[in-house]
Amino acid sequence: MDKNTLNGLLLMLAVFLAFMWFKPKDNTLNETADDRKATQGTEIAANVDSLTSGEREWLVNNITTNGVPETLADSTRAYRLTQGPVNLTLVGDSIYGTVTVDGDKLAWGDITSRDTRKIGIDRQRKAIAAVRELSNSIGRYGKFSQFLAGTDSVLKLENDVLALQLSSHSGTITRAELKKYDTEYSSDETKKVKRKVVIFEGDRNKFNFQLPLPQAVETADLFFTPTQLNDSTVLMALNMGPDAYWGIEYTLPKGENYVIKMRVVQKNMAQIVQSNARTLGFNWQQDIHRQEKGRMFEERNSGLYYKFAGGSVEKLSEAKDDSEDRQQKVRWIGFKNQFFSSVVIADRPFNSADFSSEVLKGSDYLKSLSASATVNDYDWNSANPASFSIFIGPNLYPLLSHLDDQIAANEDLSLTKLIPLGWTLFRWINIGVIIPVFNFLGKFISSYGIIILLLTIFIKLVLFPLTYKSLISQAKMRVLAPDIKAINDKYPGTENAMTRQQKTMALYSKAGANPMSGCLPMLLQMPILLAMFSFFPSAIELRGQSFLWAHDLAAPDAVISWSGNIPLVTQYFGNHISLFCLLMTGTNIIYTYLNMQNQSSAAMPGMKWMMYLMPVFFMVFFNNYAAGLSYYYFLSLLITIIQTYAFRFFVKEDDVRKAMAENAKKPKKKSGFMARLEEMQKQQQAMLREQQKQRGNNRR
Repeated sequence: MDKNTLNGLLLMLAVFLAFMWFKPKDNTLNETADDRKATQGTEIAANVDSLTSGEREWLVNNITTNGVPETLADSTRAYRLTQGPVNLTLVGDSIYGTVTVDGDKLAWGDITSRDTRKIGIDRQRKAIAAVRELSNSIGRYGKFSQFLAGTDSVLKLENDVLALQLSSHSGTITRAELKKYDTEYSSDETKKVKRKVVIFEGDRNKFNFQLPLPQAVETADLFFTPTQLNDSTVLMALNMGPDAYWGIEYTLPKGENYVIKMRVVQKNMAQIVQSNARTLGFNWQQDIHRQEKGRMFEERNSGLYYKFAGGSVEKLSEAKDDSEDRQQKVRWIGFKNQFFSSVVIADRPFNSADFSSEVLKGSDYLKSLSASATVNDYDWNSANPASFSIFIGPNLYPLLSHLDDQIAANEDLSLTKLIPLGWTLFRWINIGVIIPVFNFLGKFISSYGIIILLLTIFIKLVLFPLTYKSLISQAKMRVLAPDIKAINDKYPGTENAMTRQQKTMALYSKAGANPMSGCLPMLLQMPILLAMFSFFPSAIELRGQSFLWAHDLAAPDAVISWSGNIPLVTQYFGNHISLFCLLMTGTNIIYTYLNMQNQSSAAMPGMKWMMYLMPVFFMVFFNNYAAGLSYYYFLSLLITIIQTYAFRFFVKEDDVRKAMAENAKKPKKKSGFMARLEEMQKQQQAMLREQQKQRGNNRR
């Protein structure tokens, strides 16, 4: 290498070194690890959550008000608040302590620091959220906020007829099962299942007290400490501190008892709550579950009932959504379906109550019922400021009628009004005659099919004098039918209507027949027939009782069933065919045929087909009703048909004709009805002559 080449290389190296020396430094490349950490800390600090000054002031106030006071070693006053994951102590204006997040205890100083590298941004935000939630809860629930979190546990109370489950979360009854009653209801009518009747379960039934505090506390949100005091009593308690608690006590007596005693109990609460509020709120909501196969009738007999203190029993509409706001004292509130009820009876009447009912379509539930009531004069110093009796059981008339002695002696609670026995007259017949006879026969006969048969025979024997008079009248009308037809043929047309009527009345008078005498006995029987119409669908004694092919006399005796929804058919007729309903329809058609024989077809043109259409209409109507009701009407019609044929066999028409002829020879003393009828005819004829005279004058 020559000298010039070497000098060139050295010169190039010097230029390169000079370039590198004077080149600006890249701060990103030369950034130190500490600088990077500082930058990250600045970015994280921007995302740190923290309490506002107002929230911190509220937290300090809540710790002071609801925390446990302590005296430190240096005689400094402190307050410790421990609830759930939060454990904070207030000393002066400074807060110390920890908040547990994901199992780790985080120091309050680290939580409130802008530098979260020690605990992490996510855990810091969770800790602040937990403190904020606790502070908000304390602001609403006060000292009761400590019961907002807990573990749900279930206790049981049981006797011979009732099995209850009580939940520590809400401290109320969450399940009620009737041990002596079964249900075979299934949303699919082709399936047959059998299980115990469960009146309510889970969140489909909600009891809730609103404690009288400046801001009402909902007990449904709280976790109670359950204690089994004995085999009949459970206490759900909120332990507020040493020798202080608020709770609900439930007692279910042993044996066959459907009444639970629910008592609000408390101790040393006045000094803890320091509240002047005196109104205890009571909220109750329940979805009524289907228990029977026929929805239409069960829905029609499900609803909300209530009784005014010292007054009558009222109810919301059972056919549509309804609501009421009652500013009057209410003695009890009842939610019922066709055969079972839940009733809350207050020892001291509710001062006011709001009720609502919503019809639920297309589900296993019939209605959603709710009641919001208040009890005034709540005393925080009383050991037992409020008490209630809860009836959960069957709508059995003897049982409900005797509950007065158990719950409120010397007072008529009118709980039997939960059973729909018809309007006043029909209810009297059911209570005074039908139910006593039905219960009397039930003491000696186990088959309710036989009991219904004997009851039908008993009713027919009582009504036989009226039936006999009606049959005699029908026989006379049947004998006179040819003569009436001859009169109609001789005097046709509307212009001869008055003459035709006069001749017919004269014939009745001569023969001693009265066209109304056959109708009156039937009308007198109607109250009993309508009373039975109300009795059988409401008789829980028939529920689950089988007879012949009917598996349950309180439900339709479906011999053919199908699934699916057929427009109009499913809604009105159902997805089944009832055999007793078919038999009732057949006997009704025969009975109609026998009655039509006593009528003149000329006197009733166009009505014959309508008379035969009525039994078909009744078939559609009764197909969804209880088999016991269709069975009773079938027996009643069958016995009436047998009586009719027996009467015609033993009482000959010739004998009736001879008796009528002998009667025609006797001097006639017009009955009051016939005299009034003839007088009306004379007045009508006079008016007709006067009208004809006026028309003649007008023509002139």
